[in-house]
Amino acid sequence: MFFPVNPDFQKPESALIVLGHGSTVNPDSSAPTLLHADEIRRRGAFAEVVCGFWKEEPSYRQVLDMVESAEVYIVPNFISEGYFTQKIIPRELGLAGLVTHLAARPGLPGRTLKYCEPVGNHPRMTELLLHRAGEAAPGVDPARASLVIVGHGTSLNENSGLAVKEQVAQIQGCGRFAEVLGMFMEEEPFVTDWQKLTVSPEVIVVPFFVSDGLHSYQDIPVLLGIAAEPGAAAGSAEIFRRNPYYIGGRRLYYSSAIGSDPLFANVILDQVQRFDAQHPQLSSAA
Repeated sequence: MFFPVNPDFQKPESALIVLGHGSTVNPDSSAPTLLHADEIRRRGAFAEVVCGFWKEEPSYRQVLDMVESAEVYIVPNFISEGYFTQKIIPRELGLAGLVTHLAARPGLPGRTLKYCEPVGNHPRMTELLLHRAGEAAPGVDPARASLVIVGHGTSLNENSGLAVKEQVAQIQGCGRFAEVLGMFMEEEPFVTDWQKLTVSPEVIVVPFFVSDGLHSYQDIPVLLGIAAEPGAAAGSAEIFRRNPYYIGGRRLYYSSAIGSDPLFANVILDQVQRFDAQHPQLSSAA
């Protein structure tokens, strides 16, 4: 299957912190991060596994007090390298770069924090995107289909949409789909313009998000035109089970968010292994 993890991978004296965004209005936002952490905890690869969130408890500022290990790996469960991974998380956790050394405090030893890349930077995200597209539109010939990868987009950081654009380029290079496009909620090209921007009779839409929250349940369905207004009709997993949608003489297939895939636990673990492999001098300095 995808993302095989080294079966001998063990960090029995280290802690893992998985950071998500969370939400004050939708518990589904944090659910994948918590489930992936539970799976990693079940495997026993780390001495400690905890989660932290921007919009929920425990907060980013609390998580370091929740682990006692001297070596701590931090993996952002975010799709893109942007505002949160470059600004918010380093500020809230007091990170000084890839590796941060913290002096001992009463009740806690001196610690080394290792800041891994966000999950969206994993080199095999393309496989997960294609896997999700295939699940949403089984039996559809990709050669007759447009694949639309949807990101949030933001004016706060120009790198926010970069992960979507990189995936579009990767999949275009495979020549598998008739066309591959990236679209966004808050920057051009906008999701609302999908009918003008795509030409194929079949259109497959995959949200490039880490969770099925309000964006994938409510906002994007309205922007696509498969729901009239945000609300109960668009606020459940049923929105993903009604494929295909017939709009403008074409069939549209809508997938759940990529980050809800159970295989993401492997992605998180692999980001730790990639950190050690790419920065052996930093890993040995712990």
